[in-house]
Amino acid sequence: MEFEAIPGVGEKTAAALSELDDAERALREGDVATLTRAPGVSEGRAAAVARGAIRRRHDDDGDFLATDRAREVYEDVLGLLRARTVTDYAAKRIATFYPTASASRIEEVREFVERASERDPDPDVLDALAGVEPLSPPATRRVRDRCLATADAERFAAAEEAFPELSVEVVEDARGLAELARSYSTVVALDEAFAGIDVEGDVRVRPDAMENPGEIVPERVLAFFAENRSRILAAAAVHEAAELDPPCDLDALRDALDRLADDGTIVGDAELDRLVTAVDDLDATVSTAESVANDRLREAIRERDVTIEGTDFLSLVEQGARVDSLLDRELEDEYDAAVAAAREHLVDALDLRPEEADFAERAFPDDPAFPVEHEPSVISRLRTELKVGRDRRAARLKRDLADDLSALRDPVEDLVREALELDVELAVARFADDFDCTLPTFADANTDESHGFAIEDGRSPLLDVDFADVDPVDYRVSGATLLSGVNSGGKTSTLDLVALVVVLAQMGLPVPAERVELERFSELHYYAKTQGTLDAGAFESTLRDFRELADGETNRLVLVDELESITEPGASAKIVAGILEALDEQAATAVFVSHLAGEIREAAGFDVAVDGIEALGLEDGELVVNRSPVKDHLARSTPELIVEKLADDDGSGFYDRLLEKF
Repeated sequence: MEFEAIPGVGEKTAAALSELDDAERALREGDVATLTRAPGVSEGRAAAVARGAIRRRHDDDGDFLATDRAREVYEDVLGLLRARTVTDYAAKRIATFYPTASASRIEEVREFVERASERDPDPDVLDALAGVEPLSPPATRRVRDRCLATADAERFAAAEEAFPELSVEVVEDARGLAELARSYSTVVALDEAFAGIDVEGDVRVRPDAMENPGEIVPERVLAFFAENRSRILAAAAVHEAAELDPPCDLDALRDALDRLADDGTIVGDAELDRLVTAVDDLDATVSTAESVANDRLREAIRERDVTIEGTDFLSLVEQGARVDSLLDRELEDEYDAAVAAAREHLVDALDLRPEEADFAERAFPDDPAFPVEHEPSVISRLRTELKVGRDRRAARLKRDLADDLSALRDPVEDLVREALELDVELAVARFADDFDCTLPTFADANTDESHGFAIEDGRSPLLDVDFADVDPVDYRVSGATLLSGVNSGGKTSTLDLVALVVVLAQMGLPVPAERVELERFSELHYYAKTQGTLDAGAFESTLRDFRELADGETNRLVLVDELESITEPGASAKIVAGILEALDEQAATAVFVSHLAGEIREAAGFDVAVDGIEALGLEDGELVVNRSPVKDHLARSTPELIVEKLADDDGSGFYDRLLEKF
């Protein structure tokens, strides 16, 4: 795929995407989690890139939302959906849904919605989702117990790039390898030429190291799983709670993770634990063993009746007098017992194996001396032996666990991605359930001569009241229409409902209504109410906007809220009439809210439809309104209703004369 052909993707982002193994799949599926693994690509940026790729695939120019108010309604829709997500990922992923004129994209999302509608937003599933995040690459950790070696400069540069965790050394011959083997636990020679060389130490010839990084640096695999342990386990819990079929054996996955510590080291192996403890405790244990021997000798000397008093003898000894011959002659058995106790303590405290216990025998001399002291060279050799055993076992266990986890790498990525995508599906399902939504029906452009939209029992979740308290609205429009009605009767909220329904429908999502049928509009133009009369410059700019509107696509939806407020009422009626004439000629669907419906109808050069939101009357000073517009009806104004109410309560005839003026 040519990444720079995606709208909004430049050279830098294209280069970052090219570093992903499965970028094309991620772009095709809108997989924001994978796209965020590209260097420098945030979740927000990944969502935008995914949206651009979707538009390119469906040949969509992305111009459906043609005005600021239309884009605001779309952002409101995204807000409603995001409020029903659990993960940050899903909140970003929601932005890959957008309104479009592309039939293939709408159908693609509708198929997604049908799958989502089968999901059950169980509280246990939502709780489990709280711990799921996209997998994160761990920071590079230096591994200091092994190195790579090569005599080739080009291979040296490639190894440094491929293995940032390891030191890479240049060597020319076996002597160089031997020197490295004295400094590192393991040396990995990259050149075939080194095969067969006999060098003391752990030297391995691996010309294939570049193709098998997990075998050379198992810490890389372990660090990845250690970094993402909680996310992986949360995704596993999501699959179980939602009864999804996981892409791997979850028990085997948990068993493997149980063998891994948070810092990427191995846990749960008794022999490794023994060796680690022995190395860590060696010096303290040797010191304690000396104390054990010397305490026993002190006690024996105090109690023993020799040629001189035991107390005097002890004093001499502690002053540095030579007592080897005296110990040998007088306390031979006690000395042997004391040294045996020291050796036994060393073996028991460090849990030494038989082959290691020999060092304990040699650590304390057989020749009598006081105080008893260990042989440093022997303890040093024991320390080396224990470290070598520890490192070799740790390396083997790391390789074994890395092999197990490497086989789980792809399934784990699927596991987490499926959990994150489930959150997106559940957000749509919860939205549809919360607002009693249904999938709309699109008119067949090839066979259906009607156009426009028809909404039955539509309720807007954007109103500042509880959704359960929203009055349902029925409204059908075909062609250019004026919408009249009393102040605060719901004209603007009706426009908002129409815009909301159309935006959702052309996103491919369910709409908050009992039933909706509409044509697939090419663009949505929604103009909000202007605050106050515009000055000459702003008025001219507004007219230019409508001039471009008159020359646009034929099957657009145009919603305009009280355009007459831009200038004087008389001029406004004529301007609106002219705009409606142009829209009628191109068979656009339009709803213009206006208090000048009568004047506009008289000025228009065609039989413009007028609908009305009818006030049923006043009750305790409050309007009682039928929120569904009445077709072909010019609604009465609020002043007319007030005058009518006053006329009913007054017999003077004054209010009757005023009422006749309406």
